[in-house]
Amino acid sequence: MVKESGNGSRGWGSRTRAVRGGLDRSGHHETAEAMYLTSGFVYGSAAEAEEAFASKKSTRYVYSRFGNPTVAMFEERLRQLEGAGACRAVASGMAAVSASLLCQVRAGDRVVASRALFGSCQYIVGELLPRYGVEAVFVDGTDEAQWRAALTRPAKAVFLETPSNPMLEVIDLRMVAALARQAGARVVVDNVFATPLLQKPLELGADIVVYSATKHIDGQGRCLGGAVLGSAEWVEAELVPFLRHTGPALSPFNAWTLAKGLETLDLRVAASCASALALARRFEGHPKLARLRYPFLESHPQHALARAQMSAGGTIITLGFRGGKEAAFRFLDALEIVDISNNLGDSKSLTCHPATTTHQRLTEAERAHLGIDAGTVRFSVGLEDLADLEADLAQALDAA
Repeated sequence: MVKESGNGSRGWGSRTRAVRGGLDRSGHHETAEAMYLTSGFVYGSAAEAEEAFASKKSTRYVYSRFGNPTVAMFEERLRQLEGAGACRAVASGMAAVSASLLCQVRAGDRVVASRALFGSCQYIVGELLPRYGVEAVFVDGTDEAQWRAALTRPAKAVFLETPSNPMLEVIDLRMVAALARQAGARVVVDNVFATPLLQKPLELGADIVVYSATKHIDGQGRCLGGAVLGSAEWVEAELVPFLRHTGPALSPFNAWTLAKGLETLDLRVAASCASALALARRFEGHPKLARLRYPFLESHPQHALARAQMSAGGTIITLGFRGGKEAAFRFLDALEIVDISNNLGDSKSLTCHPATTTHQRLTEAERAHLGIDAGTVRFSVGLEDLADLEADLAQALDAA
């Protein structure tokens, strides 16, 4: 008899869930998860096909845009790791963000969002939603008074990321969730910097969690993917119809890759977090830097909150160079091990200049309000030897 482990996860630890959650072996009893590279499925009779499409309770796969066995395994594994009622995987992180909002808003609704958002998220909330008659209100995420003022009126949704990209702003999720409930709003949290391991937004009062699985979940620069997690009721009633008919489907190959990425997520994130904290402590106060920000440093503006909400400080360090863009570019160009890339959460250490890449579409005034200046550099810490990363950063800082 072959032992399966798809749903026998009660009491499992996070590493066990990440390796065995959602496992659904085929009749061939394979060790690794099977990859179902198929667009559609066949039926034994016309009546069987009719029943599959007519029944709302049918669990049969009919088309990979609607559901696929490999995608389902990834969804179930991530669902267990997050502790959510349901999960649906999509083609990218931005597909997850847009679906999580567009599936639930209508003309005349209000969405309240933290101002510190990734550039494409800013576009969706600030430009796309208003085109369809949805009012968008931005607040400074760390200012409770602004949240209170914005949520004195009814709202449909609240959207935020914490820690934020790239300034690592940490938002009090319990506070925002309590205010959102009073306004009738669901709280959507982009949890990509914290990963499913370091922060549990649903346990802190949030309703919906979104991920760019391209980041830490894959973590090896191989493929795109995204996920939306929430209650089973909300997912089935609002999210699933939107996904079925708009089509941001995750490919089975990418789902298989992401499922395998989850197996080592805990080990990779723990190692990168340890290196990030060590590097942050080593280079804080360096004479070439006007600032160095990391959530678990005592100098971080929301250090106590970060310690309360997160189990580790994450894999990202944000640097601020005294010499502005010129010094930042000299630093980036001098790096020998670390690559320049707009991605993050990778096994390879990566760094970028947000003002000219990820956040270049914002105006200079908008970037200034967020604390992103010409000297800001985002550094994603990977899995290289700590001594090698320390030496590379030290020589590049000398060059800056």
